[in-house]
Amino acid sequence: MIKRALTKPAELIILDYLNTRMNLSKDDKQNFENLKRGYEGEVIFNSMTEKLECDCLILSGLLLEINHTKFQIISLIILQQLIYLSEVKNFEGDYFYENKKFYSINGKERKDPLLQLDRCSSLLRQLLQNLGFHIPIEPWVVHINPEFSLYQAPRDEKLFSPLKLNAI
Repeated sequence: MIKRALTKPAELIILDYLNTRMNLSKDDKQNFENLKRGYEGEVIFNSMTEKLECDCLILSGLLLEINHTKFQIISLIILQQLIYLSEVKNFEGDYFYENKKFYSINGKERKDPLLQLDRCSSLLRQLLQNLGFHIPIEPWVVHINPEFSLYQAPRDEKLFSPLKLNAI
């Protein structure tokens, strides 16, 4: 296994410094907490991928661009004939799907990780095709936090808990 190390996002580093030196606005504080929680989830997922015993290349924290559109990839696990694209989420609490929308338990609509995954998967496929690579991509959303519950999850979607990582 060859692995590209995960790096802490610049925005998180800056907000972390600012948070220790001043009172952040409510929005900046929320953004800081979300970035921090997300990065912590990525670190957990990254440590889990270190245990894989397959002949693979693991790339984390990529920022790519195709046709003037930038997109971020949390984790790619590249095998000889397949790429696993992972969107890692560190949500906590109860969530549900209803009418193809993603909600927190209080009924507030949230950004749907499946839509994020579809966009990222499509852009990655386009980029690879432009580079002359025609390798299948298996996208999945990995909910890493043990305090996360998802109700009414679409059965045909790529939603995984960390336990399924062992299937690679």
